[in-house]
Amino acid sequence: MQTLTDETFAEVVGAGPAVLVEFRADWCGPCRMVEPVLAELDRELPQLTVVKVDTDASPGTARDQRIMSVPTLQLYRGGELVAQLVGARPRTQLMAWLEPHL
Repeated sequence: MQTLTDETFAEVVGAGPAVLVEFRADWCGPCRMVEPVLAELDRELPQLTVVKVDTDASPGTARDQRIMSVPTLQLYRGGELVAQLVGARPRTQLMAWLEPHL
């Protein structure tokens, strides 16, 4: 999974038809738990690009996206935010959340 920064966020999110962004922090236990599941989704779903943003390293993006808690997942289509999910979830719940938007 690619790590986005304040400088690369808008370009990458705007370029893909479906981009799932994990807003995370290295110190966040639930973020570490969900990361392998997101990596699997990135490999298994060709229509979806999964990326991450370290909120400590990219505070401007976290502020602009109004991220209050990590992990927060945001799904973008054509650069527009279409869905948001706060907190770690098991794979089945993530798939159920994603499917209507893919």
